[in-house]
Amino acid sequence: MPSPSVRAGALCGALSGLLIALPGLIEAFTGETAATSLLLALSPALALPLLAALHLRQAPAAGRFGDTAHTLNLIGLGLFGGAAFASNLVLFYFDDDVIEDTLTGPTIPALIGSAAVFAAGCALFGAAMLRARVFPRIPSWGYAVVLPVFAFVTALPDSLLSSALHVAVGVILIWLAAALYRSPDSAAASRAITRTAA
Repeated sequence: MPSPSVRAGALCGALSGLLIALPGLIEAFTGETAATSLLLALSPALALPLLAALHLRQAPAAGRFGDTAHTLNLIGLGLFGGAAFASNLVLFYFDDDVIEDTLTGPTIPALIGSAAVFAAGCALFGAAMLRARVFPRIPSWGYAVVLPVFAFVTALPDSLLSSALHVAVGVILIWLAAALYRSPDSAAASRAITRTAA
């Protein structure tokens, strides 16, 4: 049975994936709406406990590289999540002229920088998952490849590609959350390995 922190991380991850995939699916037919924007704005906050729980579970196998990748991914998720929150709950309600006047000075470079840090963090953390071999390979590859692409495509106008990427990212997070929930407790697994070796 997973520890309470792992269960909470898995639940938050599944909810985060759902809050990304469902709006992506809806927006493929309706375009962006106030309701889908609200769900997308909340999803990064729920991904934070998932990221922490994934790292906690694979830390012994991931080593220093995993620690570094987790730290960078955590910083990137915080930056990207803040940008997503502002975009979906603030800028969504502004007229295009107001948005154009608002996004001046260092704002655009800061948003691009946030996406770049998030993309690099996802690529490295996905690579750490692949190296650690604790979680399934398909969602680990998806985390390493699809999430970095997603970071930059979200800045483009809505399209079928952006909707498909939202759905793909949601599925990846839900898959990893399910794998996290089903994986054996790392402390119990370590004790079992020690007993077997003795």
